[in-house]
Amino acid sequence: MLRFEELEVWKRSARLSANLYKELATLKDFGFRDQITRAGLSVPSNIAEGYERNSDKELANFLNYAKGSAGEIRTQIYIGMEIGYIPRDKGKEWLQESEEISKMLHGLIQTVRTRIK
Repeated sequence: MLRFEELEVWKRSARLSANLYKELATLKDFGFRDQITRAGLSVPSNIAEGYERNSDKELANFLNYAKGSAGEIRTQIYIGMEIGYIPRDKGKEWLQESEEISKMLHGLIQTVRTRIK
C-alpha cells in the first residue's frame, strides 16, 4: 500500500489547503476564514490519519470524513464568492479543484470498500 504522501489526492488537497490559507490570510472575517481553512486542512489530514490506521474499515471512514470536508469547502467557496470574500475566478478554480478531489476520494473509498468485503 502506498504511503499517504505518495497519493495524488493527498498532494492536491494539501496544496489546496495551503492556497486557502495564503489567499485568505488578510481576510478580516476571522470566523469565515477559520471555518474554510479548517475544512481545507481537514481533507489531507483525514487522508493521512486514515492511512496511518490499521484497518481498511478505519481508512474508509477517514476517507469519508475527508470527502465530507471537500463538500464543506465547496459550500464555503460558493458563499465566499457570493459575499465578495473570494474573487469569482479564484473561487471557480478552487471549486473545480475541490470537486476533482472529491471524485478522487470517491474512487479511493470504493477501492478500499471492495477490500473490506
